[in-house]
Amino acid sequence: MKWFLILSFLMCLNDEIIIFDKDNNTQKWYITNDTVMGGVSNSSVKINNEGNLVFSGRVSTENNGGFAMTRMSTAINLNDQHSKIILRVKGDDKQYQLRLKSDESQRYSYVQAFRTNKQEQEIVLPLKGFYPAFRGRKLNFGNFSANQIKEVAVLIGNKKDEKFSLEIIKIAIQ
Repeated sequence: MKWFLILSFLMCLNDEIIIFDKDNNTQKWYITNDTVMGGVSNSSVKINNEGNLVFSGRVSTENNGGFAMTRMSTAINLNDQHSKIILRVKGDDKQYQLRLKSDESQRYSYVQAFRTNKQEQEIVLPLKGFYPAFRGRKLNFGNFSANQIKEVAVLIGNKKDEKFSLEIIKIAIQ
């Protein structure tokens, strides 16, 4: 009985917020490609048979383009215990960015890059490591320190023409 109480207490301390996983995958993800600025990149997002989110497509630098992004609005309140975002992904040996917004009207994002491999992997991104950026340029003010997240996005923009495919198994905040 003593161990059961201790285990129950420790489980209550796990204040994990699930943003996306196979049991929580009904959110609406939107595509924003460089076509909004005249580019010709294309991408799609779908839920596969395992319930995972697959973000895939082709990035083209033609017409001054070079990025593809999927994003989702959310309403996440953070507390002092939340210090990192955990990604579980299967990638394609390419670099992506996870992007956060703390306000719906915010024009810039808080950005942190991550590199994938072809196996399932867990990537840990400290919240304080997200830096402010707008249109690919780092802004000169503090890193993420907000108590809320209003948008989560994944972007690929490696300044080259490439096909990509990223399978997102889970996104959580711990």
